Amino acid sequence: MGRSSVEAIETKEMDYQSLPSPQHQQAPYMHKVGVPPKQNLFDEFKTTVKETLFADDPLRSFKDQSRSRKFVLGWQAVFPILDWGRSYNVSKFRGDLIAGLTIASLCIPQDIGYSKLANLAPQYGLYSSFVPPLIYAFMGSSRDIAIGPVAVVSLLLGSLLSNEIDPTTNPNEYRRLAFTATFFAGITQATIGILRLGFLIDFLSHAAVVGFMGGAAITIALQQLKGFLGIKKFTKETDIISVMKSVWRSAHHGWNLPTILIGATFLTFLLFAKYTGKKNKKLFWIPAIAPLISVILSTFFVYITHAEKKGVEIVRDIEKGINPPSVSEIYFTGDYLLKGLKIGIVAGMIALTEAVAIGRTFASMKDYQLDGNKEMVALGAMNVVGSMTSCYVTTGSFSRSAVNYMAGCQTAVSNIIMSVVVFLTLLFITPLFEYTPNAILAAIIISAVIGLIDYEAAILIWKIDKFDFVACMGAFFGVVFASVEIGLLIAVSISFAKILLQVTRPRTAILGKIPRTNVYRNIQQYPEATQVPGVLIVRVDSAIYFSNSNYTRERILRWVTDEDEQLESAGFPKIRFLIVDMSPVTDIDTSGIHAFEELHRSLQKREVQLVLSNPGRQVIDKLHASNFVSQIGEDKIFLTVADAVLTCSSKFPDEVV
Repeated sequence: MGRSSVEAIETKEMDYQSLPSPQHQQAPYMHKVGVPPKQNLFDEFKTTVKETLFADDPLRSFKDQSRSRKFVLGWQAVFPILDWGRSYNVSKFRGDLIAGLTIASLCIPQDIGYSKLANLAPQYGLYSSFVPPLIYAFMGSSRDIAIGPVAVVSLLLGSLLSNEIDPTTNPNEYRRLAFTATFFAGITQATIGILRLGFLIDFLSHAAVVGFMGGAAITIALQQLKGFLGIKKFTKETDIISVMKSVWRSAHHGWNLPTILIGATFLTFLLFAKYTGKKNKKLFWIPAIAPLISVILSTFFVYITHAEKKGVEIVRDIEKGINPPSVSEIYFTGDYLLKGLKIGIVAGMIALTEAVAIGRTFASMKDYQLDGNKEMVALGAMNVVGSMTSCYVTTGSFSRSAVNYMAGCQTAVSNIIMSVVVFLTLLFITPLFEYTPNAILAAIIISAVIGLIDYEAAILIWKIDKFDFVACMGAFFGVVFASVEIGLLIAVSISFAKILLQVTRPRTAILGKIPRTNVYRNIQQYPEATQVPGVLIVRVDSAIYFSNSNYTRERILRWVTDEDEQLESAGFPKIRFLIVDMSPVTDIDTSGIHAFEELHRSLQKREVQLVLSNPGRQVIDKLHASNFVSQIGEDKIFLTVADAVLTCSSKFPDEVV
């Protein structure tokens, strides 16, 4: 027997000898555990639904209002701009104007590059920064989020769509499937918001998102090597092994030196600009306008030197004009309908997760409330409308939102300003992008996605929770070495596995008394806490449901068996009372009660009395309804562990001492 076990037994021997005789004790007052009054079934159902789906009480502002006022509040709930627009002034417009122009200078080159990730023509990226931001400005509740295409969703969409249709051989069908997926992404997002099921996106843990985003960033950067190095024959696979094989195979005859010089020069410039803005927050505008400056300079350089004749790949034609309608191109029937639905749900959920996370981040920084479900409806509406106006899936962009925030945006009007600039670009400026080299777009995307690799968050996750780190690395390596879909599947699977593990294997702890107090705590957390002779105190740190009831019963019995064996080997009497601290048990179902009945019968065979401490309102109500209280006796249920210990220990010291 180890030293710790000997010390524990010696402590128990001292406790036996120091217990006061029950004859000399005055019985203290003990308050009984309260039994709640019976609640009406309808009221109970209404309360449950309200707490599940309407925890934020969204209809509070409608209480005690006239019918006309409720009508106005209803419109303001759907279109928040009608609320904050009344207090809009010139001072706020000045901040929004500067922010809108700044993010527009960032979004135009990014949009052209991100459309290539989605395997779509460049103008579709610009279309997606014109209509969706306008819809969001009227329906969204975030003041800081900047709407448009983002790298991860563009890559995911491009990867999933390419599995169904080859964008090179069937560009029209590919484009139609992209609009179909965007339509169903919007329907998914809006449905989740309307049904107030926003908690579903929380099933993808933060650790899994960090790993997925980091892996996607590396995958996106690897995909840009085609344009960065001027390679014409490039693999369609996204895993790192296939990409690196393709790069090295073309090293001797496929790389283009002028393209590499252009890409490397401007990538260095972009990274330096980003570093400058990071070191000095007042210079945030430098990394914001750096991509547009890079596009202008590189386009001018290619134009005057005719570098395209030396093998430098250029954008060539970008269709001039605003978004054409695309309702007729969406698949509402046929085989591609289900494929579009499947892709749309996946892309919509990822876009939703990113947008809500960004919105909450900036809302907390500015100390205002963000309604997650309203955000989902707004994002869904803008993607549904976007799918009908030649746009693909858009969401909140972290890089643009950060620039928007630092540029001093006041409201969602900054999105309207950005949209107007994109509108003017589509009408008048797109022909000027004809000589823009693909290498500069690759450099812009690489510099943008580097920020998605959050190694500091990964280190923190390792320090806090090793299982979370496994989820993080699983998602990361899944994306990098397999595909975006595999990485996403791993991320979701590990997140669900963690939930199932925590639900099916709740933690339990042995409690001991903190010296010179009546407080009982986990003996592993407080080694100085002493156990009470003849009494075993166990705490269950979870609700007890069908998924964990058998494990809970077996684990408690194992605690009793282990303690008995230890006491018997030292020559002390066995456990006489088992006190289960129910304080953390928020709820219990029929399986849980059945498990406690079996536990009670097993303990009776061992001549151990089951005692409960501090069951909650729902728990004690169900224990009474099942007649379990009458089985163990009402005098075996106590308000505190201290009361239970005092009563139990007073029943046997004279017999054992």
